[in-house]
Amino acid sequence: MNAGNPSDIRLSVVIPTFNKASRIAASLETVLSYLAAKPFTAEIVVVDDGSSDGTADAARAALAGRLPHRVIGRERKLGKGASVREGVLAAAGEVILFCDDDLSTPIDELDKALAALEAGADVVIGSRALPGSDIRVRQRRPREWLGKAFNLLVRLFVLKGYRDTQCGFKAFRRGPAMDIFGSLRTPGFGFDVEVLVLCRERGYRVAEIPVAWCDVRPSRVRMFKGSWGMIKDLRRIRRARD
Repeated sequence: MNAGNPSDIRLSVVIPTFNKASRIAASLETVLSYLAAKPFTAEIVVVDDGSSDGTADAARAALAGRLPHRVIGRERKLGKGASVREGVLAAAGEVILFCDDDLSTPIDELDKALAALEAGADVVIGSRALPGSDIRVRQRRPREWLGKAFNLLVRLFVLKGYRDTQCGFKAFRRGPAMDIFGSLRTPGFGFDVEVLVLCRERGYRVAEIPVAWCDVRPSRVRMFKGSWGMIKDLRRIRRARD
């Protein structure tokens, strides 16, 4: 682990991962190259959710001797929400981004998010469903339909006002990030919805911005099992606020 002085770190990039030993080094190299061109100090926080293929070791090797970083490895799988929560709460940056380990939203889309934060947003969420969104490789039809159905359920029963709650690309000012993730209770893939519910309850200003996005295959998320888990997450989030 190579940790920087928290007061010197402008940006933390949190990357949750699971069984991506063959891919994580390439993703981290892309992020490192992007950050190397920036005029501020940044760190990378990788959270390995109990991988069995040496993902954490691959991440450590890729980051060794580079900019400030930490790799958090778990012995057992707890879920993406739990990984993002742990990574955000461990981050030192004034701005904290979490993004998917396959960089399905390219890291350079962060330029748009930083501009939105500078314009006054507390939280910025990437969206694949706004005018200006650039879907370069679409999901297969069944996954796309399930995603649209899930977003409809979110809007009908939990949270209105957002076109895409599930894009894995969200940036936060530090204060709101610590507040929101300190209260987050959803360990699975439905955690994004609870994040936005907490933002609304606490009055944080959320900007939804169009981003580029590419479906990276194969996915390790089992389509129907993952969808059922997200629906159960929605039920828990709603019941907690009834």
